[in-house]
Amino acid sequence: MIPHRNNMDWILNDLAHSVPYVRHIIVLSSDGLRIAQYGADPDTADRLAAACAGLQSLASAVGQQFPHGNGSMRLVVIEVDGGYFYLMSAGDRAYLAVLADEGVDAGLVSHQMRDLVARIGEHLSAPPRNPEAVA
Repeated sequence: MIPHRNNMDWILNDLAHSVPYVRHIIVLSSDGLRIAQYGADPDTADRLAAACAGLQSLASAVGQQFPHGNGSMRLVVIEVDGGYFYLMSAGDRAYLAVLADEGVDAGLVSHQMRDLVARIGEHLSAPPRNPEAVA
């Protein structure tokens, strides 16, 4: 069961405050629904969550081209003018996304994201919307 979003936002505070230049943090389900957020208004968080779902799907399709493993997406990092975007698997059908301004310590962001997922990953799992549709 997905905890109510207001109950989840607080878990993102540690990541946000421990890494300078973090702008937005979003936890989302694999179908692009926002579960929790930090630093973004709801409309921005919803747009980012939807974009993340598409990126996760694309990364998984690329991962299927490797002969070993199951092709599941673990981490995507995109560097753009002005900053970085990180998308990490954070539980069963759940993902953690971070947008950070230029100047961020890229290694520290990844490290802190992994720590957060390790601590609370089981709470970030997102059940399927229609359990009968999943066999």
